[in-house]
Amino acid sequence: MNKVSFFQSIRLKIIVILSLFLLLAIQVIGTYFGQKLEDSLLANHRENVDDRLQVLETNLEEAFGRERSDDGEGLTLQEEVRDITARYSGEMFSDLQVIDSQFRVLGSNKFDMIGKKISGNSDIRLALVHGQADKGDIRRKESTSDRVFVRTLPIMDGDVAVGAIYSEASVEEVYKQLQEINQIFLNGTILAIIVSIVLGVLVARTITKPITEMRKQAMGMARGDFSKKVNVYGQDEIGQLATTFNDMNDRLKLANQTTEEERRKLSSVLSNMSDGVIATDEKGNITLMNDPATHLIGVSLHEAKGEPIAEILQIEDKVIDVKELEELGSLTVDFSDDEQLFLIKANFSIVQDEEGHFMGLITVISDVTEQEKVDRERKEFVSNVSHELRTPLTTMRSYLEALADGGAWEDKELAPQFLRVTQTETERMIRLVNDLLQLSRMDHKENAMYKKRIDIIPVFHHILDRFEMNKTELIHFDRKIPNERIFVWVDQDKITQVTDNIMSNAIKYSPEGGKITFQVVKEAHRLRVSISDQGLGIDREKVEKIFERFYRVDKARSRELGGTGLGLAISKEIIEAHHGQIWASSKEGKGTTIYFTLPLTKRKRGSRK
Repeated sequence: MNKVSFFQSIRLKIIVILSLFLLLAIQVIGTYFGQKLEDSLLANHRENVDDRLQVLETNLEEAFGRERSDDGEGLTLQEEVRDITARYSGEMFSDLQVIDSQFRVLGSNKFDMIGKKISGNSDIRLALVHGQADKGDIRRKESTSDRVFVRTLPIMDGDVAVGAIYSEASVEEVYKQLQEINQIFLNGTILAIIVSIVLGVLVARTITKPITEMRKQAMGMARGDFSKKVNVYGQDEIGQLATTFNDMNDRLKLANQTTEEERRKLSSVLSNMSDGVIATDEKGNITLMNDPATHLIGVSLHEAKGEPIAEILQIEDKVIDVKELEELGSLTVDFSDDEQLFLIKANFSIVQDEEGHFMGLITVISDVTEQEKVDRERKEFVSNVSHELRTPLTTMRSYLEALADGGAWEDKELAPQFLRVTQTETERMIRLVNDLLQLSRMDHKENAMYKKRIDIIPVFHHILDRFEMNKTELIHFDRKIPNERIFVWVDQDKITQVTDNIMSNAIKYSPEGGKITFQVVKEAHRLRVSISDQGLGIDREKVEKIFERFYRVDKARSRELGGTGLGLAISKEIIEAHHGQIWASSKEGKGTTIYFTLPLTKRKRGSRK
């Protein structure tokens, strides 16, 4: 979160609001006070002018009404008017004129105006003709633009206007006083605003300091830091807010710890599950996927995130809406290719909110390839066993029926032949059952091994000598066995059985005049044995299958020679029980080689063997 600048902070807003409130109050008060003061000063000035004019008017009326002698004694009217005008003009009137009925100036504080006639002034004409006095108003003089209070009064002699008084009194002094007062008021306003800003800063800091601390703590809480506390500076609303904030911090800390603990548990469970887990949103788009799911479907979370689960699981042809997956419950998806079988089972369950609305899907996927293989092998095994048993049983039934119903038992030539066939098929079934029992014991770890330390070279020579004595076909044995003592820790009977099985197969599939090579090679920590024939060989794609139960490359010849199809499967179980390995290599038309290894025994200290 970005740091809040001073110009965007609540502190500046509080200061501005306080200053604006104070400025508004001062402006309202100043406007009202200035208007009232101006009205009061102008009213006082007008009253003073009116009082002075009233006295002047009284004196002038006496002067105009006084009788004068013809002998020239005493003052004339013009002289007396001048004298009166001179006494009352003073500093109050900037222009004072006394005009007679002939519109001639009798007296004035401006001597150049005396004796002149005035005819263009409407106020003077109104006073002389109609005897009406104006109310007076403030005007600006054209020559100086100064503001003056103009007043015109008639001089009455009874009901007749015998003269008029025209006066101009400057009011600039009044406005100058108003300007000085306004300047004082403005200075006071500026000082008040400065004081209000200082007080606003202090008040705003008092209010915003705990809020700033709560903001910083909230930012820390957003980052997961719940270790700090907000200082409580009082018991007012902000103090109670700080206390509540600290309580909320403690609760969030506890809730976050609980959530984090649950998240770790869930993450650990998801990471250590052998099954894959895929979560989607309400649209069916993938939001979460654990590592096993990534390995199973071969798509990383980065690639799958936001993609539809139906597309990732390749089931678009089976579902249209993601909600249909809940109805399916589970689904087996085939990810097999031309080289390998790979099946995944997906179990679907929905996620709902408190109101029961669909919020997403949880899919658990698991690899069921081995299970499917086991099922297929089980079915194939049952089919093979049934087939292997049915053939000798059918043969035996046919011969026994011939003996019982056809009277062949009385034929001295046919009866022994039928009995020999029946005996051969019986022995074949016994071998098959014994092999199955042996495999069953190995599968259940019930076939005990009697291991001991033996020199294996004489054992191999003994086995080869036995085969050479009993061979009926023209097959040559090539022995490549080292002339030394090699000790291994094995069950001699089991290893003999393995060698017999491999040698028997080599003899069965070798042509007349062929050669079987028996080679023993001593390696670093193991003994490697290989038995090669010159038979027809095996297709490369089928080489690995010869160790499967009941698998035969040439089924007709195997049954003809009495094979059960379990010899190499038993050999593989025995070799692996000795912690060795067994495998085959073959080329069509060039024969087959079976390899198996046995671990060498560790030489005891001080032993020379």
